[in-house]
Amino acid sequence: MIMENETTPQTWPDLAIGLYDRLTARNAEIIYEVENLDIMIPGKTGADAERAKWTINGVMKIRTRDHGK
Repeated sequence: MIMENETTPQTWPDLAIGLYDRLTARNAEIIYEVENLDIMIPGKTGADAERAKWTINGVMKIRTRDHGK
């Protein structure tokens, strides 16, 4: 439910930021879980930027837990 002073996120980063802000405001724990994650890191801004491939081999868990206030 969107409150009167809130706006609907228009991009995935906006959605992630909003979720992070809401969870951390509640003192929630955030853990990320991935296996063999490949990330293409741009060397500069722009659509034509060359990218370097980074691979994360391990575990980063995504889980939330509300510790309450």
